[in-house]
Amino acid sequence: MCSHKCYFSITRMRTELVTTLKRKATEIISEVDRERVPVLITQHGRPAAYLVDVETYERLNQRLAILEGIARGEQAIAQGRVVSHNEAKKRMARWLG
Repeated sequence: MCSHKCYFSITRMRTELVTTLKRKATEIISEVDRERVPVLITQHGRPAAYLVDVETYERLNQRLAILEGIARGEQAIAQGRVVSHNEAKKRMARWLG
């Protein structure tokens, strides 16, 4: 489990120029890690990248994987690719092994 908050709030996001990131990379990265506040990096006045701490990035990827699994399940149901509860139990037993 995280020792800090493992999420960030978009409402608290800050913006930095790519040139500022080049000059103050260590300081900005330390702040992102400590405060868990993402930084939007802009280049030529346009959004170029987001800088987030590692724990937040990993949690976002886990959440995305769960949402993708749910979407695949909903698509399977919509396409009629379903099995009975008993059949699902049998398949899981074989799969687990």
